Amino acid sequence: RARRLAEGNRIRTALLAAVSHDLRTPLAGIKAAVSSLRSDDVAWSEEDEAELLAGIEAGADRLDHLVGNLLDMSRLQTGTVQPLIREVDLDEVVPMALAGVPEGSACLDIPETLPMVRVDPGLLERTVANVVENAVKYSPEGRRVLVAASTLGPRVELRVVDRGPGVPEEAKERIFEPFQRHGDAPRGAGVGLGLAVARGFAESMGGTLTAEDTPGGGLTMVLTLTAAPGHARSGPELPATVTS
Repeated sequence: RARRLAEGNRIRTALLAAVSHDLRTPLAGIKAAVSSLRSDDVAWSEEDEAELLAGIEAGADRLDHLVGNLLDMSRLQTGTVQPLIREVDLDEVVPMALAGVPEGSACLDIPETLPMVRVDPGLLERTVANVVENAVKYSPEGRRVLVAASTLGPRVELRVVDRGPGVPEEAKERIFEPFQRHGDAPRGAGVGLGLAVARGFAESMGGTLTAEDTPGGGLTMVLTLTAAPGHARSGPELPATVTS
């Protein structure tokens, strides 16, 4: 009981920190941009107006992402996530998951011969989106994140490979805990829920999500899913070589 109370207090403290900073910061930016656009004292050029509107859109997207992860974590902790499992192709879901990252920041390598997987498409999309967005945030400028799929017996592996600073071995499990951010988190990294939500959704579908080192530097997230019956391959199909 004492441990549960301590965990509850920790989560409430983290939520207050999220509301006081991670949520209020984009709100403040949106309000400032709107106030500037409504001001009669300044004649904004079309370029200035476009920049202010882009800031409003980015702030709204950040708020939507943060609130979505908070709601998802609440669902996971209360046990209300009920996956609707069906057979889908990864190339139907994964491209949609990349909609939230800048164009050209990630590249896909999903073979056409890949077997279908048994997942909840909505949960899979959220899982991949959180993992890829995290990888992009920590990747050096100009280095694309690789999203590659392969088969291994009755399982399908989706690897999200970045060339960022990586994570020490002793911290590889901690990064999946709620409200955890390793090292110097980049601007806009959020409240540290993305990977916790991603692992929770992966496990709810009977999959796993683990972290390992990228050869040559960086971090690779490995999402393992169940191949649809009758579509499993007899041997491993290795992902493509990591490139910049």
